[in-house]
Amino acid sequence: MDPASTSVRDILGFVRRGAALFAENVDLALVAARFGTPLYVYSRAALAASAKELLDAPPEEAPHRIFYAVKANGTLALLELVRDLGCDFEVGSKGELARVLAVGVAPSRILYSGVGKRDDEIDAALGANVRYLSVESESELVAIARLAATRGQRAAISLRVNPEVDAATHPHIMTALAGSKFGVRLSELLPLAERALALPSIALCGLTCHVGSQIVSLEPFRAAAAEVTRLAHELVARGAPLTFVGVGGGLGVRYAEETPPSRADFIAAVRAALAPSHLDVVFEPGRALIAEAGVLVTRVVRVKSGLGRRLAIVDAGMNDLIRPALYGAYHHIEPVRQSDAAPAPTEVVGPVCESADTFGEPRLLPQLAEGDLLAIHTAGAYGFAMGSNYNGRPRPAEVLVDGDRVLLIRERERVTDLWRGERLLDGSRAPSVLAGLLDPADDGRKGEPP
Repeated sequence: MDPASTSVRDILGFVRRGAALFAENVDLALVAARFGTPLYVYSRAALAASAKELLDAPPEEAPHRIFYAVKANGTLALLELVRDLGCDFEVGSKGELARVLAVGVAPSRILYSGVGKRDDEIDAALGANVRYLSVESESELVAIARLAATRGQRAAISLRVNPEVDAATHPHIMTALAGSKFGVRLSELLPLAERALALPSIALCGLTCHVGSQIVSLEPFRAAAAEVTRLAHELVARGAPLTFVGVGGGLGVRYAEETPPSRADFIAAVRAALAPSHLDVVFEPGRALIAEAGVLVTRVVRVKSGLGRRLAIVDAGMNDLIRPALYGAYHHIEPVRQSDAAPAPTEVVGPVCESADTFGEPRLLPQLAEGDLLAIHTAGAYGFAMGSNYNGRPRPAEVLVDGDRVLLIRERERVTDLWRGERLLDGSRAPSVLAGLLDPADDGRKGEPP
């Protein structure tokens, strides 16, 4: 049950004015009428506030750097905002690297991570001259050294260590348990660092770790920071010219009744734990920066009752927001237009042909009717980014609200986009007559302004 479902929660950027739910100064119902549903809506003010809290440091402190984890949400316009707000970027694939470069980010502001970087991806990172490459295994170190030598470059790297810290979060997003695929094992770190120091095409600059995601306690971060500090001292004593240390990202946000530390407290606690290293500090947040800045707006298509269940079937599905199906994740849900109807337990489910296509356990929601709009909160991170075309469903549009302005930042996909790039058996593309059979009203572009 969700006893809070009938009133908006205190989330910057999304407020209720009377019966209407607003994104900043714009009624979400009007946004949905203009651009159609399902629809991702982001608040510039919410994103800016998160970035400011992460970037700010007390005047007496040396500055730290925030490398935004692009995997959380890589929509180009949002990357532009993050860039202009003063963040750097952490990428984990050639595609993410291309996205960041496409919005004019200087390579010196990019950290390239990832446990399984292919040679072509490493070569692309070296060719772009990114600031650092994060190394997670001996074989990866050897590959980077070889490719850098071929280019006549000296690759700046950091070593990602697995500090073997239990982050007490969902098993799918814990990254620092013993046996994890991520990072270099503690017992292997010093020998690997010695090898890196001996390679002429390698410049060992940093030491980092990452313990998991959606962490709502400071203790895992403090434990990881203490281990990184200890190891950094050892590396420096062995001649490593380290310039920075970090503990990745992973700070949680409030989806249900969690009480995660503030972003400022997170930064302060980690900085304090790392302070003995006297090195620059880097952070790699994704969710903490963008999650609360986005909602998914969806429309009720059908209402069903029977066998003790009340279902609101909406036009958003697990292909649009997979976190509930994938992780059993909770997202706060509320009507865009509040009503005086008595609340009753209601399951919000999608149209996809899977029983997992549900947005959670029954919620206390007012009596819903076909056509009613719902807002699914805290959907800015790992929402659109993990979306798909499963069940032949075009992906939704995305809009950014900035005060009283609404900007279309991604067009809704057309049905014909679903087979773009495919070939028929004779090698030809699908004939245009197939597109002609589609009703333009159903081509996924409802409400797009001319």
